[in-house]
Amino acid sequence: MFYKLHEKLLLRGWQKLPYAVVEKGVSRPLFITAKEMQALQLCNGLIDTSLPLVPQEIRELLGQIEKRGLITRCQRGDTIRPEQEYKLYPARYIRTAHWSITGHCNYRCKHCYMSAPDAKFGELSHEAIMSIVQQLVDCGVMEVSLTGGEPLVRKDFMEIVDALLAGGITITTIYSNGKLVTDELLDALDKRGIHPEFNMSYDGTEGWHDWLRGIPNAGRIVEDAFLRCREKGFPTGAEMCIHQGNKHLLRDTVNKLAELGCRSLKTTPISNVGAWKEGGYGESISIDELYQLYLDYIPHYYADGMPLSIQLGGFFSASPGEMEAYDIPSMKNCANPDKTCVCGHARMVMYISAEGRVLPCMALSGMDIQQEFPLIPDIGLANCLTDSRYMRLIDTRATEVLEHNPECRNCEHALQCLGGCRASALETHPTDILAPDAAICSIFKGGWVEKIDKVMQAVSPGAKRWGTAEQF
Repeated sequence: MFYKLHEKLLLRGWQKLPYAVVEKGVSRPLFITAKEMQALQLCNGLIDTSLPLVPQEIRELLGQIEKRGLITRCQRGDTIRPEQEYKLYPARYIRTAHWSITGHCNYRCKHCYMSAPDAKFGELSHEAIMSIVQQLVDCGVMEVSLTGGEPLVRKDFMEIVDALLAGGITITTIYSNGKLVTDELLDALDKRGIHPEFNMSYDGTEGWHDWLRGIPNAGRIVEDAFLRCREKGFPTGAEMCIHQGNKHLLRDTVNKLAELGCRSLKTTPISNVGAWKEGGYGESISIDELYQLYLDYIPHYYADGMPLSIQLGGFFSASPGEMEAYDIPSMKNCANPDKTCVCGHARMVMYISAEGRVLPCMALSGMDIQQEFPLIPDIGLANCLTDSRYMRLIDTRATEVLEHNPECRNCEHALQCLGGCRASALETHPTDILAPDAAICSIFKGGWVEKIDKVMQAVSPGAKRWGTAEQF
């Protein structure tokens, strides 16, 4: 009896996760056991699995795998393609690269921690960019989101897109200010059979978007871009940077974005770093003021019919169609900090800066500590993803953060927050990446969790928070 691996499947592996099945075009591998990989490697159309040399255990396993649809029976000689054969990548598993392909920008945002208008980090040459694309392929990175600066200012943008697609990498998102989101660009992507989400900043009505972005008519320009994407079938998301000037516009902004066809919004308070600090625009909104703003908005969100999916920082998130469920993103509910990475997001998603530096997240590119992390042009991506300052940090367990901070070690909320966000912690402790995160700490110690639950019971009786026993 001969078996053949399903035509869409590839056999792959990474360091410490050596056995996986990958479906082409799908960015979530199925990790399997050594025995299952042994069985699947017999499914090449050339090996008679009924021969006595194939252990009975493996034959039984093949039957189970066939029922799962991973393999089909075939005739002898009906072989798999070479690309389907097992390949072990020379790096640890990272699913996604969030990549600043340039440090240049056509806007002058007052809060830019990259100082993009002045090209603080410049941009890599075409040859260096193409080298990184190939290294992403060689290390088994499965998807990429493209950002900047403004990624669309690169004259070789479509060449980068083509190289990523040729390497089998999915482009999930393009982050843009909207200025260069033209019909020609969208048509070019459509011809390639891809429709990535365009995630565009939108910082409120009443001229506040223009003010923050430093360009006249920036608001009208991005509104047109949202409409253009909707017309041509490209999904859109948005990010809003909240400060003292536009804080009163949260509700109006959500509803305006929904009118424009935007499907999600993530809000973030402006940090007093980079261009914002250099420009002397004042302290950013305080933690308690921000959380009260968020809390006050929640009833409006439901009264307005949950117009889009929303994430109010680490404070609250909810989505249309899930009226009975909501989330507090910063709440981890960790069962075992010894087995939990310090940042689950960073363990799956790496950030590549405009100069080619590998960082846990984009926020670190505006901080002095970023200099401790490796540059791909210097040591290569495979080395960055094996034994480097970057890999050691994202592989750090939550226990180390809790033990590092006595106030966390003995806190009743320790297993809920795990010390918080590393980038946020660095804002108040610039040299200590394991320091506690005051913003997340405040959610728990300030009683905001209870306040959120109370508001939710009032606006949506019976709603359950994700992670509670009642929900699962």
